[in-house]
Amino acid sequence: MTEPVRPDDMRISDAERSAVQERLRRAHDIGQLDLGEFDDRVKSVWSARTRGELALVTADLPTPPPEPGRRRVFSDTGGGVTMRVLTIVWSSLAAVNFVVWGLIGLTAGHFLHPWWVWVAVPPGIALAVLYVAGIGRPRRES
Repeated sequence: MTEPVRPDDMRISDAERSAVQERLRRAHDIGQLDLGEFDDRVKSVWSARTRGELALVTADLPTPPPEPGRRRVFSDTGGGVTMRVLTIVWSSLAAVNFVVWGLIGLTAGHFLHPWWVWVAVPPGIALAVLYVAGIGRPRRES
């Protein structure tokens, strides 16, 4: 009968190698590795065959800080949800009016006064003023 394979002796995939290479890239980006050491370790990653060999490449690196996420435009509060909905409605109405104006101009052979601006700009200014005043904006993290 065969013995079970230890976790460190398990074969690795290219996806696992790629994940470790990304971790090394982040370590280089934040200054934990210089370029020469980064290059040597990446070569070791791609020549590794087992999880144990792969773990040795990053064993001396501390856990990297979390990557900054995408900055949110609106908060998750009621004001943020309201501003998000109003912005979607406003942009949809502005886009529809712009397309109608464009179609009328194309079919008539000349473009009329851009009346869609009167539909889009005043509510857009009102939304911008509310946002600048802090309605629906996420709090700044210190």
